[in-house]
Amino acid sequence: MKFIDSATIRVTAGTGGSGCMSFRREAYVPKGGPDGGDGGRGGSVFVRADRHLSTLLDYRYKTHRKAERGQHGKGGNKTGKSADDAYLPVPPGTAVHDAESGELLGEVLQPGDELLVAKGGRGGRGNARFASPTHQAPREWEPGVQGGERTIELVLKLIADVGLVGEPNAGKSTLLSVVSAARPKIAEYPFTTLEPQLGVVGLGVGRSFVMADIPGLIEGAHEGKGLGHQFLQHIERTRVLAYLVPVDVEDPQATYEALRAEARAYDGAVAAKPHVVVLSKIDLLAPGEEPPAIEAPESRGVLSISSVAHRGVDELKETLWRLLVESGESPDEETVPLP
Repeated sequence: MKFIDSATIRVTAGTGGSGCMSFRREAYVPKGGPDGGDGGRGGSVFVRADRHLSTLLDYRYKTHRKAERGQHGKGGNKTGKSADDAYLPVPPGTAVHDAESGELLGEVLQPGDELLVAKGGRGGRGNARFASPTHQAPREWEPGVQGGERTIELVLKLIADVGLVGEPNAGKSTLLSVVSAARPKIAEYPFTTLEPQLGVVGLGVGRSFVMADIPGLIEGAHEGKGLGHQFLQHIERTRVLAYLVPVDVEDPQATYEALRAEARAYDGAVAAKPHVVVLSKIDLLAPGEEPPAIEAPESRGVLSISSVAHRGVDELKETLWRLLVESGESPDEETVPLP
């Protein structure tokens, strides 16, 4: 299934039912008085996080969702039935913006979280509401209030514990395929990963975390170059980052610093996340050759791995686990949408 991480839709809440104008009619009661009931409330529209969803594909083609209107009031002081609210299921981790102003309306992060995006209209009052000692036969009644309507933009930002950051062909997909059951596309040309991939990394009973392989980062990504914000938005909610630097690049130090610069340019909070530097593809080194030295004073360590030869992978998993524990919240893959 194709990964869709944004969608724009129109939402319309239900209009309230109109109030009723009615007078009591009963044998031997010639002037029964007003008994028109109120209209029912229109349905509101909510966005709700659903743990069984992993993309916004349902909203790519069906771009208008609306709730029903409330029923009109009836005679005998009968209030019209209020309409059911409409719920738009989305993956956990979805942010909701007003498409016209860009305002963030809210986020649904955990399964079951709800966000009101269009409020249903109030039902109109029936003529019984207008009766008074000096106005005993009112013929006034109110129409229902129109429901709210707006265009919203849904933006999915993956909820993962560890995010793999690196240039195209840094070895992120290969690493994810080795440490989890995920099977991302792997090839020898750039940008083989065009959409984020998630995998659950197991370290034994009671210890596991979710790792995200996110499309390759290039210089200028914070300005929209390459896959731009399509990449960067997905590392906002990761708790720990792993910067992958292949040992066969021309200047490993410059590559690492360029990755850090892009993260800082996009969001200082992203750059401030705990991170490790991972020198990948050490199987390409000549026998006895040492991995290149990288100065990374802000990192929690520099590790060398070969995903193909399974060298250093277990140490990397344990290091990432320790960083997650130090972050103060235990990883929980049960709250994460898996494609």
